[in-house]
Amino acid sequence: MNDLIEVRWHGRGGQGAVTAARLLAEAAFREGKYVQAFPFFGAERRGAPVLAFTRVSETPISVHTQIYSPDVVVVLDPTLPKVVDVAAGLKPGGLVVLNGKEPVQVPHARIFCVDANSIALEILKAPITNTAMLGAVAKATGLVKLESVCEAIRSYFPPRLVEKNIEAARVAHERTVEA
Repeated sequence: MNDLIEVRWHGRGGQGAVTAARLLAEAAFREGKYVQAFPFFGAERRGAPVLAFTRVSETPISVHTQIYSPDVVVVLDPTLPKVVDVAAGLKPGGLVVLNGKEPVQVPHARIFCVDANSIALEILKAPITNTAMLGAVAKATGLVKLESVCEAIRSYFPPRLVEKNIEAARVAHERTVEA
């Protein structure tokens, strides 16, 4: 792993992008890494595009700004690439982890896809894709182990939601493919 990996999360209000950014940080922290996770707030409302960020490093993190040139972009809603340039600033050779059946075209990037909507509806019975996308990010990036993601989910959600969210992460991890 490079010393500092920066992840930008794109979602819509209510999909859990901010929670996903925090859970990725928690998973990395459990592996002994240094982390930051923070949202970018504007006039968000349910359904509006939102941003969240995660930084992971093997050494202390001294930068405290928004992420403008991410190594990884995660897209929780497959309609967002039609209205937002989700790949803006993505480093050459960066990764895009997309919730969707059809990949977006991003020059000089590796694209990973998973149908997180179907997984969320099947397992959670709701269109909340954040934990499924966490499983996909773990597989696509190798940044954290799936078990660390599951531990982070277990520490965050109330007991009645833990197992279904862990199952969503595991299924998405299995189904994530490079496009």
